[in-house]
Amino acid sequence: MLNIPQILAEELDLRPHQVKSALELFAEGATVPFIARYRKERTEEMNEVQLRDLFDRYTYLTELEERKAAILEAIAAQGKLTEELQAKIVPCLQKNELEDLYLPYKPKRRTRATIAREKGLQPLAEFIQTLNRPSAAPAALETEASKYLSEEQGVKTVEDALQGASDILAEGVAEQAELRAYLRDYLMETGIFVSKIKADYAEGTTKFEMYRNFQAKAKAIAPHNLLALYRGEAEGILDFDLTFDETAVLSYLESQTIRTKTPAVRDFYRTMIKDAFNRLMKTSLISEVRGDRKAYADMESIKTFETNLRELLLSSPAGMKPTLAIDPGFRTGCKVAVLDQTAQFLAYQAIFPHQAVAQRAQAAATLKRLIEEYQVELIAIGNGTAGRETDEFVTEVLATLDRKPVKVMVNESGASIYSASEVAIAEFPNLDITVRGAISIGRRLQDPLAELVKIDPKSIGVGQYQHDVDQKLLKKKLDETVESCVNYVGVDLNTASKELLTFVSGITPTIANNIVAYRNQNGAFKNRRLLMKVPKLGPKAFEQAAGFLRIRDGENPLDNTAVHPESYKVVEAIAKDLQVPLTQITQVAERLKSTNLKKYVTETVGEPTLRDIVSELEKPGRDPRAEFQYATFREGVKEISDLQVGMELEGVVTNVANFGAFVDIGVHQDGLVHISQLADRFVSDPKLIVKVGQVVKVRVMEVNEALKRISLTMRSGQEAPRPTSQPSKVNQVSKQQVEKQSGKQGDRTKTPPATLNDLKAKFGKKK
Repeated sequence: MLNIPQILAEELDLRPHQVKSALELFAEGATVPFIARYRKERTEEMNEVQLRDLFDRYTYLTELEERKAAILEAIAAQGKLTEELQAKIVPCLQKNELEDLYLPYKPKRRTRATIAREKGLQPLAEFIQTLNRPSAAPAALETEASKYLSEEQGVKTVEDALQGASDILAEGVAEQAELRAYLRDYLMETGIFVSKIKADYAEGTTKFEMYRNFQAKAKAIAPHNLLALYRGEAEGILDFDLTFDETAVLSYLESQTIRTKTPAVRDFYRTMIKDAFNRLMKTSLISEVRGDRKAYADMESIKTFETNLRELLLSSPAGMKPTLAIDPGFRTGCKVAVLDQTAQFLAYQAIFPHQAVAQRAQAAATLKRLIEEYQVELIAIGNGTAGRETDEFVTEVLATLDRKPVKVMVNESGASIYSASEVAIAEFPNLDITVRGAISIGRRLQDPLAELVKIDPKSIGVGQYQHDVDQKLLKKKLDETVESCVNYVGVDLNTASKELLTFVSGITPTIANNIVAYRNQNGAFKNRRLLMKVPKLGPKAFEQAAGFLRIRDGENPLDNTAVHPESYKVVEAIAKDLQVPLTQITQVAERLKSTNLKKYVTETVGEPTLRDIVSELEKPGRDPRAEFQYATFREGVKEISDLQVGMELEGVVTNVANFGAFVDIGVHQDGLVHISQLADRFVSDPKLIVKVGQVVKVRVMEVNEALKRISLTMRSGQEAPRPTSQPSKVNQVSKQQVEKQSGKQGDRTKTPPATLNDLKAKFGKKK
C-alpha cells in the first residue's frame, strides 16, 4: 500500500520529519491552533495553513486506502484479481481513477450486456473480437451469428444476435479505465459550458439574464458563474449543458479500438463504439466533469467565505466600554439597550423619534438621560431600516451634550437570527426578541468576535452562493476559521460565553458549560490552575486550552498572556537572571530583547517558543486585532435617490466576492465595486485589494433606482461615466441577489472542432 507520509512530504513540499511529527500530534488529539502555536519545535514551525492542508490530504489518502482495500477484496472474491490489476490499483492517488479501475468488476443491475450473456451470446462477442486484428482472415459475421439463434433464449434473428454481441463489447469499451481517463481529460480541456433561459421566461424577467446565451470553457469558467448556472438549473429557469466535438471523440475511440481492415468488421465496431459512448460513457463523463468543476467552484467560493469571515471576526473591537445600542425602526420605534463595560445588559427603553414632533422630543430626552445615567462611551446603531434616520437623530441629540460618546453604524446582518435562537433565549429568557437584537448590535461594537461566534456564519452575510456549495465542507471550513480566529485573539476566561469557549482549543461544548457553571458557583478564576477543578477538564484538555485562555488581574501576570503554563519555569528563570520580580517581567522589554535565548533552550522548549515568549512579554495582554476605526457616512445621503454620479463617499466593505466588493455607503443598499474598478491596475483577486470591514473611499459611477443597483469605483483620476438608460453588465448585481453577478462571462469564442491529430498531439496516444 501507499507510503502516505512520504507522499504527503513530496506533495506539500515538507520534510518527512515535519509530516511524521504533525501526524503524531494529530493522532494524540492535538488541535491545529495548539500545534501551530506551542509545538513549533516538533513541526519545524509549520503554520495553520500547512497543518490543515496536511491533515485534509492525509484524511483523503487514508479514506482512499480504505476504499482500495475494500475493492481489492471484492475483486479477489470474484476470482478476478490479477497481479497486473493489483499493480494498477495500489498506486492510485485519486478516487476517480480507482473507481474507473473497479468499474468492470463493480456489482451492477442487469444491463443489456448481462442480458446478452444470459442469452448465450458471450462466445459470439469473443469470436468477433478475434476478427479485430490486422492479420485476421475475413469472415461472415451473419454466418457466425446464425449459430446462436434460439427461440427459447429470445434470439430470433441474426440482427438480434449481433446486437447482443455488440452490447457485450460496448460495455467492455465503456469500462476501460484508460479510455475513460483520456476522455474525461479531453472534455475538461475542450468542453464548453452553455446555457439558455427556457422559452417560458421572457427577456428581462429573471435574475439569470446574463446566462440567456452563455458560453464558457469548462476549464476556465469563473466559480461564481458556474454556481449561478447550477442554481438557475435547479430553479428550472436555465438549460445548462457541456458541449464538445463528439466526432473527434468517436474518431479517437475508433483509433484505439479498431485493428481489423475487414470492412464489415470495421463497420460493426464503428456502430458498437458509437453506442458505447452515447449510451454508456457520455452522460457519466459529462457528470464527472461537471462534478469536478462544481467541486472546484465550491472550494473557491468557500475560500472566499473563509477569508471574509476571518476579516469580519477579526474586525477591530471598539472596546469593553459602557455602550448604548439602538435597533432602529420607524413604525415600531427604536429599541434601545444599555450594556456595561463587561457587555452585561443594564436597561432597555423603546423610543419613537420618527413619528410626531412631541415623540421625537421625548425620545431625545430619554436618550440623553440614558447616556448620562450610565456614562455611555459608545453608541451602536444598526444599519437596517431607519438606520440613517436614527443616525441623524442621535447626531442631533449629541450636539446638545458636552461629553459626546463615539457613535458608530453597525452591520446588523444576522442579529435577528441570533435574537430568536436558543442561545439568545438561554442568555435572556425574560427579554423580548427585539431587545435581544439591540443587545447583539451593541456587543458587536464592543467585541465583534465574542458576539458573532453565536451566529451561524451563513447568516452573517459575507458569503458567496453559500447555500449552493457542499454544505458539509462549508461547515467544516467555517468552523475551522472560527476556531482559528478565537485562538488567535485569545479568550477572557472570566467573561467568555460558553459559545465562545467552545471554539477554544481542546474545549468541548460540555467542558464549556462546566467552565461557565464553575465560574457562576465559585466566582472569577484567579489563576489558570483552577481550570483543573472544572469537571471533565483533564490534563489533556488543560494542555490544549490553557495558553489561549486569559485571566486579567489574576494571581500570576503570565496568566494574562499567551505564554503556556508549561513554559512558566523558563520565564521564571529569565526573570531571576534579569533580577526582576516575575510581576515586573513585562516591564523590562528592552532587557528581554537583549537576552541570550540559547541559554534557556531545553529538550522541549526551543528558540521558536522562546522568541514567542519574549514577544508576548513585550506586549502582555495585547489584542492582536487592528485599532478600531469606522466610516463616516455623508450627511444628507441616506437613500439611493440621494446619490449622484461622481459623488465621492466613504463606506465600509461588507462582502468580497470573486467579481468585486460590496460597500455600505449608508443608503440601505450596498453598492458594487466591480473587480475592474478596485484599483488603477489589473486585479486578479479582489481579496488582494479589500477586505470585509475595511473603510474605503468610493465614487458613484452609476445608479439604477428601479433595480436598486449602485455601481462604484475606487479608481483614481478617472471621470465617472454618464449614467445610461440600461445598466451595464458589470453593474447588474446586488448583494441580496448575488446570482446577478457580473464580470467576465467566460470565453464566448467557440473552440474549433478538434481533429484526431489535435487529440493525439494534446493528450498523447493511449492504448
